[in-house]
Amino acid sequence: MSSFGDDVQQHVTADPSGVEGTPHERDELVVQHMGLVAHIVRETMSRVPSHVNRDDLHSAGLTALVKAGRSFQDDRGVPFVRYAASRVRGAILDELRSVDWASRSVRRRGRELDETRTRLATSLGRSPENAEVAAELGITVGEVEGNDDDVARANVLSLQGSAETPFAEILASPDPSPEALVEHQERLEYLVDAIEELPERLRAVVQGYFLDERPMLDIADELGVSESRISQMRAEALVLLRDAMNSALDPDLVPAHARPDGCAAKRRDAYFRAVAARHTSGRRTLPAPFEAAG
Repeated sequence: MSSFGDDVQQHVTADPSGVEGTPHERDELVVQHMGLVAHIVRETMSRVPSHVNRDDLHSAGLTALVKAGRSFQDDRGVPFVRYAASRVRGAILDELRSVDWASRSVRRRGRELDETRTRLATSLGRSPENAEVAAELGITVGEVEGNDDDVARANVLSLQGSAETPFAEILASPDPSPEALVEHQERLEYLVDAIEELPERLRAVVQGYFLDERPMLDIADELGVSESRISQMRAEALVLLRDAMNSALDPDLVPAHARPDGCAAKRRDAYFRAVAARHTSGRRTLPAPFEAAG
């Protein structure tokens, strides 16, 4: 399977005829919203069986994002983030519909569980507990529950994929309003700027823990500090990120510094100014793992 960057390059360099804006502007539109694909994929992965390939969903979502950038027309009154999110979700759902919902091992274990439950119900005269089923098969209760969850998700997704009208189109939409999407996008942009302006070691902690999803112990070994110190640095970084965003978007929420004339307060204010300057200049680059997709 090709990498995310290969997929993006393939579609970005294709002829985007019939769409308003220069090719460079359309390319920038795609790059600025690559985080949207990652967000939708993370959201989707929490609701599908564990064997579903995250990279396949990313690839489908990025392809849809590029196509959305080529076909978007701003004179229709729909914000690009809403238009793109709809295209990306649709592509990811199509990708899910094209695969087997449960792996063979999940299905095989599911049949074993069903047979064991039937056998135990006959001997016990009642429905067996998961602990009894696990003991009978020599596995853990967590494995029993995990397999049940995977089979249940697979069945729900199969029903959704084969239905003439998908359930997602019948239920009330949980999507936010266009105004909320625009505000959310602006906050994401400020967040990216705030991360990039963090002191180097705090930025490494945020990058490693939240974006690369690495264990704190690994980050601690890399930076040569204790795991508890990484936890403190993470908390410090989160406070800085929150206050930097609020200083630009909602200043009333920024707490007053205990010593406004002290060095710590001055460093904080300088950090706020740097974030605002970066945002104004537009010199934004997406942090990993989004860089790997470019």
